Amino acid sequence: MFDERLEKLANLLVNYSTEIKKGDKVSIRAEEVALPFVISVARAAIKKGAFVDCSITIPEVEELILKLGNKDQISYPHQDYGHAVRESDVWITSWGSKNFHNTFNIEPEVIKMRKLANRENRKVYMDRIKNGELRWVGTLFPTDAGAQEANMSLTEYENFVFNAGMLNYDNTIAEWNKIRDAQEIWCEYLSSKSELKIVSRDTNLTLGIKDRKWVNCCGKENFPDGEIFTSPIEDSVNGEIYFNFPAIYDGKVVEDVRLKISNGKITDAHAKLNEDFLISCINTDEGSGLFGEVAIGTNYNIKQFTKNILFDEKMGGNIHLALGCGFPEAGGKNFSSIHWDMICGMRESGKIFADNELFYSNGEFLKILTK
Repeated sequence: MFDERLEKLANLLVNYSTEIKKGDKVSIRAEEVALPFVISVARAAIKKGAFVDCSITIPEVEELILKLGNKDQISYPHQDYGHAVRESDVWITSWGSKNFHNTFNIEPEVIKMRKLANRENRKVYMDRIKNGELRWVGTLFPTDAGAQEANMSLTEYENFVFNAGMLNYDNTIAEWNKIRDAQEIWCEYLSSKSELKIVSRDTNLTLGIKDRKWVNCCGKENFPDGEIFTSPIEDSVNGEIYFNFPAIYDGKVVEDVRLKISNGKITDAHAKLNEDFLISCINTDEGSGLFGEVAIGTNYNIKQFTKNILFDEKMGGNIHLALGCGFPEAGGKNFSSIHWDMICGMRESGKIFADNELFYSNGEFLKILTK
């Protein structure tokens, strides 16, 4: 596949998202199906004078480890991943795949064991991001598998993916700078507040956000982007929430997730489909039953659910919360081997209050700020 929009994407990731400079050690990771992405990004990074290292992952091998490996083999951490997160200055990854269901028939406890294998590597990764030692961005290379999940042809899906990233504009960086400026107003507003209240269908939830920073997602770490988020105070979440969009994790689809939360901890969890998997994930480790993120999607170019969280969580008009690992850069203190985003629709009767002030209604920010 050659697409000039792919070259534009690579240059944006290198020059805008991660701001690669001469001498940076850059790690590029993707599946074999995304090789055109790897080559395009490597070309752009090499032109900047970076030292480039590429890692091509093979899902079929991971599937064999999970199906045939013993406990020690499954619990053995990824060596190249561990090295890369410790040594790289920049981490660029593509989540494009030729099959999103390689692990669909794997027992939840085996998946859990595999997640825990890389717990320490993930902690290093998060800590280095917090300390500003590792710059990262993740994106998606459009593949047939992604198109099929989204019920589109490959051409339709390519257009969807690139349009979500504003790559059809002549000056993509200028467009993302506009988004950054508009979102920063709301980040500053919410960073000054102490409590959120979220009300929607079968949802009434309060979250403490005092002294937590709201992060402006404008293409610097995820691409395409379009959200603002923070990590709620870990023991402050109370109430109940209904996630009306399918919650997808490790290829498993969990539908109609309903959670009750008391002092941060999930006390009751139900799902119409794959409830056992949901409960297993919640019980992965000490932090997996807490919320590490609350976020508002702002990308109104994403107009449909695609079964890919990179896009779905950013869909304008919805919010999402994540079970598990929080974000140190937002003040989050919860650590877990999982981070599972779940989406709650807000377009019909959804409301969000900050310190009892209504600022978001029916999927839109209200014009309450004069800045």
